[in-house]
Amino acid sequence: MMTLEQLKMLRAVAEAGSLSKASDQLFKTQSAISQGIKQLESQLDVQLFARDSYRLTLTSAGLLVDSHAKNMLSEATEITQLSKHLSSGNEAIITLAIEAAYDLNRIIPILEKTQSEFPRTQIILKVEYLSGAFEAVQNRNAEIAISPMHQLSLESTEIEASYLHRGYLINVAAPRLLLRHPNLHKAKELKGEYQIVVQDSGVSSKGINYSVQSGQRCWYANDFSTKKTLIKSGMGWGRLPENIIEKELSLGSLSEIKLTDMKSRLGLDYHVVRLRNRPLGPVANKLWKNLLTATQP
Repeated sequence: MMTLEQLKMLRAVAEAGSLSKASDQLFKTQSAISQGIKQLESQLDVQLFARDSYRLTLTSAGLLVDSHAKNMLSEATEITQLSKHLSSGNEAIITLAIEAAYDLNRIIPILEKTQSEFPRTQIILKVEYLSGAFEAVQNRNAEIAISPMHQLSLESTEIEASYLHRGYLINVAAPRLLLRHPNLHKAKELKGEYQIVVQDSGVSSKGINYSVQSGQRCWYANDFSTKKTLIKSGMGWGRLPENIIEKELSLGSLSEIKLTDMKSRLGLDYHVVRLRNRPLGPVANKLWKNLLTATQP
């Protein structure tokens, strides 16, 4: 049966071009390497090297086998390193739940740092809306969350949280819609227009519409990208994260709606959150500590 050791011999001789150099590289005798190559040729029933010159060169068949040998040895090395990674107690997978309005650019360097330190742990970013990210941690579907938190939740002894920063959802509309309301002052004047709403992905708040007035016509979207497209087209109005509409606000393709009976800007206090009674593995713990460095006063 073909072995990885034989493939290592094949690769060493193919790269070195001689048994003596391969012998020095592998710390094996020339006879052992020669025997190993002959056994491999016998098992594969193919000649791997041309032996009619001073330098051993791969035959056309040998070139193909050598190419596959490279891949197999690379995969074997990866399996060995992965096994060492896991046997050290490192997690195979960790999940970070992020509220969709959060500006991911703020933590890209932290994600890159964690991934470079633990390249064999798969990090899943679970994007949720409103309460969904916090619920993912509560339901143990994520180790860590970045979520807007209310004071009541922060006082819970079950969670550990650290403040990151304040973000804003801004009430906006396209010029096309605003032209229909040249003297707009109150939200009730927009009841005839559609308010575009992203639904909460959390279970506890199903059926609750935040900042939607009674009798308001609504369209529901599953993500902010769809909501933004609908609002830019003039089909409706609604709140969007400040970080994804900065360009549109500066160019005038979206305008902030300032009303006397509804806040123009809704502040969201983002925290990084975990459960106190759920010990984190080495990778999740390092990610947690790295995220704590991003906290701002």
